[in-house]
Amino acid sequence: MLYGWLISPVEYVDTPPESLRVDYKSDYVLMVAEAYSLDNDLARAVRRLSFLGSELPEEIVRQAILFAENQGYTDADLTLMKNLARNLETFPPALQGGSP
Repeated sequence: MLYGWLISPVEYVDTPPESLRVDYKSDYVLMVAEAYSLDNDLARAVRRLSFLGSELPEEIVRQAILFAENQGYTDADLTLMKNLARNLETFPPALQGGSP
């Protein structure tokens, strides 16, 4: 155990954001929602959310909201995420997702 912890610990390099734990993903979604509340650029929010995986942005935000509700996020944070989720419902599906 000493060798693995002190002498030669595992180093993670170039780890994809989609491998984050659900709490970190939820925090990231909250940051995207905060940025969206300032710039109202839904296309940019979708691009930012696409870093978290190939799921639809609405699903990524929905999962983050479910986690946030159970973990005691503030009402203001939940409102930001729910506003983003509501606006994503009207976003053109052809523009969602990453590159082809």
